[in-house]
Parts: sequence; C-alpha cells; structure tokens
Amino acid sequence: MKIQPNKPNLKLQSAWFHFLGPCLISAFLVLAGTGCKHEAGGNANLDPTGVYALISVDGQNLPCNLSHEGASPTIKSGVFTINADGHCSSQITFSLPERGDMSREVKATYTSQGAELTMQWEGAGMTMGKVNGNSFTMTNEGMVFAYRK
Repeated sequence: MKIQPNKPNLKLQSAWFHFLGPCLISAFLVLAGTGCKHEAGGNANLDPTGVYALISVDGQNLPCNLSHEGASPTIKSGVFTINADGHCSSQITFSLPERGDMSREVKATYTSQGAELTMQWEGAGMTMGKVNGNSFTMTNEGMVFAYRK
C-alpha cells in the first residue's frame, strides 16, 4: 500500500521550516555573541591581582613632599595590594617634620569591570583606579597615586 502525503500538511511543514530556520539562526548568533563579549580596551581577561609599589604622587617621583590638609608630609614609599578575593589594601610610609616616620594602612573591597576598579574603603569613601599592564593608578582626595608591579 502506497501512502500519499497530504498536500496541505506539506505546505504547513514547509512554512514551519521557513519560520524555524531564521529563529534558529538568530538564536545561534545571540549565543555566539555572548561568548565574544568585548570590553573597552581589550581588558576582558585582565587580572589586576598583585603587589604594586608606589612610584609617584601627583607626578612627583618618591620620595616627594606634599601639602595635604594643612600638613606637609614627605611620602617615602607605598604598596598597593590587590587580592583575588575582592579585597585590597594600601600602605604608605611617610614622614612629618614634627613626628618622624609613620606608616598607614587602609583596606577596601573592590569590584572590577575590565581595567577599572571601584574601591570601597573601610570607614571611608569610594575611589576609582585603573590597571594598565603592570601599572595601577588611583585618584584619592584629588591626588594621583601611580604604582607599578
């Protein structure tokens, strides 16, 4: 016994494939596009973690003399550490004429988006920083701190 296909069903199947084809192609392109997400500057896989040494403040190489909030400290050295767990810290050694050498360490949590880091400091405000290769820069209280790995 030979079965004859029903012509109306063939037209329905043909229309279904014409509809389904573009849908599948669109779905594939959307999925492929999400795997190829590009962030500005090509830093999608940037790993900012590491220990960075302070090299300058406001363009002045260390050691340097600054005027800040009525004091005139000499910035001697500094270290900025970025951990993989979303925490970071800044430690700066400075000298005040009337008090001698001092050190200050502050800690923060950070989030990153490409090369940009947003740091929320414990008991203080928020600052932005940027990683560029082995360099890290951060502006804090109007001063630009430049670090290098």
